[in-house]
Amino acid sequence: MLYCGVDMGGTASRWALVDAGGALVARGESPGATGLIFTPEARGAFTAALAPARSKGALAGAYIGATGAGFDADPSLQAAAAEALGLPPEKTTVVNDMVLAWRAVWPEGGGHVVTAGTGSVGFSLKGGAVTLVGGRGLMLDDAGSGGWIGLQAVRALWRHIEETGGTRGAEALAEALFTAMGGSDWDATRRYVYGADRGGLAALARPVADAAALGDPLALALMAGAGAEIARLCRLIHARAGPGPVAVFGGALGLHPSIRAGILQGTADLTLTFPNPDAALAAAHIALTEAR
Repeated sequence: MLYCGVDMGGTASRWALVDAGGALVARGESPGATGLIFTPEARGAFTAALAPARSKGALAGAYIGATGAGFDADPSLQAAAAEALGLPPEKTTVVNDMVLAWRAVWPEGGGHVVTAGTGSVGFSLKGGAVTLVGGRGLMLDDAGSGGWIGLQAVRALWRHIEETGGTRGAEALAEALFTAMGGSDWDATRRYVYGADRGGLAALARPVADAAALGDPLALALMAGAGAEIARLCRLIHARAGPGPVAVFGGALGLHPSIRAGILQGTADLTLTFPNPDAALAAAHIALTEAR
């Protein structure tokens, strides 16, 4: 029998299967999805993200960390995951992806996490009590994340165009963003931004980073700003949750050196680590442990 772990994100989902001895049997990546399965389309994406793991053999249990899932038990989400994986609900656990990330980094407790990927959030768990800072979605915050970088870049570019009459001084950023969005006029931007999901907006972060690598001043300012925002989350989770090291990770950190530099500059009095946790494999091992 196999035990399944899933790290479900808005841009991509990663899964791993281990056997009864804890050895890795298979792993893979599937489309992104969220635990916000309030529409048929969202539920379909949720099911599709889990389907590849089921195809590898009979499952004995599953532990899923899903972005958008609540911190309280959600029987409907648990039932949807169980159905998608061919498991009884009592053998299926669905938690917020931050709970999984924290358990993957601090299996014995004692620390905090700040992640910056598609979105951004600071999280800690102590004695069953959750401390959460940020993580309120791109409409409200998610500062420092890939989605935030993408939106801030589009906003900054169009303001620059309005204020100067063109793209002079931001040529690299303009070329990168307009290529990614499929055109240089407002209609192309409007179609892309208002038609995109979180993953589509976060996908703009890479072209912004490419422009920063070419020395574009607007893009460089955005990279530095992202670092400062992630540093703010580190300071806040430390202040709110109490003393302890802060593990900082996520795809946004690798976009440009200015981001990590900004994090370090803004957290000189904190103890930071920069791990690369294998959340899907950790989830599979948690599923195995919980089944024993």
